[in-house]
Amino acid sequence: MLRAVALALFLAVPQFQPALPGYEFSFPRDHGTHDEYKTEWWYYTGHLDAEGGKRYGFELTFFRVGIVPPGDAKTQWDLRNLSLAHFAITDVGSNQFRYYEKLNRTSPFSAGAAAGRLDVFNEGWRAIAQADGSWRITAYAGKDAIDLVMTSRKAPAIHGVNGVSVKAEGTGYASHYYSMTRLEVRGKINGATCHGQAWMDHEFGSSALRESQQGWDWFSVQLDNDAELMLYQIRRKDGTPDAPSSGSLISSEGNVIHLRREQMVITPLGTWRSKKTGATYPMSWRVAIPSFGISLVLQPVMKDQELVTRSSTQVTYWEGAVDVSGTFSNVAVNGRGYVEMTGYERAFRAP
Repeated sequence: MLRAVALALFLAVPQFQPALPGYEFSFPRDHGTHDEYKTEWWYYTGHLDAEGGKRYGFELTFFRVGIVPPGDAKTQWDLRNLSLAHFAITDVGSNQFRYYEKLNRTSPFSAGAAAGRLDVFNEGWRAIAQADGSWRITAYAGKDAIDLVMTSRKAPAIHGVNGVSVKAEGTGYASHYYSMTRLEVRGKINGATCHGQAWMDHEFGSSALRESQQGWDWFSVQLDNDAELMLYQIRRKDGTPDAPSSGSLISSEGNVIHLRREQMVITPLGTWRSKKTGATYPMSWRVAIPSFGISLVLQPVMKDQELVTRSSTQVTYWEGAVDVSGTFSNVAVNGRGYVEMTGYERAFRAP
């Protein structure tokens, strides 16, 4: 799914490779950078239970935005890519949401990403594969710091059909998109030992939203029956879901089932108005997939989880931790998840 801060910097540049059907994923190669595409992001979200009974949500995201396509740079000093990053902590016990952002020219000294393997950084924030196959992510800013080791219980879940996740009508209005949906986490947050679960999205492509599209709502859900859901709903200007909206159901065994828009029913249950921006967001949702006997209620752990990223992408979006309860195959389940919403302050458009 195209993510909020990445799409803000999409520009139509024909020299960059469009995301087309038939792409064949390969790992660990595709954990690395894909500079032939305009925009790419590595997106980590998760829930942590720390010593002392404290609970946190976290977001750590890295973005690469291509300025000059590979091979078109005239000198070694040409600006080829920009690197952006966001780091956010939902401090549930204190009812506080804190976020931080970075913007750097890509270089070996400031920020960048390796090809063929996971190794992406922006100053002191980093995500890297370790020798034993686990991943380590680190970030620190203000009063917050994380140092987390992640071990995947499932293979990558590839979204969409025939190697592409379609976002709008037209050739190339798509991305190559996969998720690591069940990452077991251990480490430290703000000096305290913690454990929990995380989710990682990696997506790359070269397109933008169409003029008829307002924004989107994205949902990730990890259930206690070991199943996961990824859903995205691209909204038209009239608020209705556009045809390319879709999702994936990942079974406990790791099988990925593509979900079409008509299989998903997403119903807001309330609203919240931001005092910072004046934007009014849906707040709490009922998510139903009747063909699988799925009916879930998603409740934010706190309402104000809005990012106003004036120092990097200049995009306003809501991304926050949610609690989940309901039924799956008509059996009671619980879980946790994350929700992202864009286009509520104003129609989402690339500058």
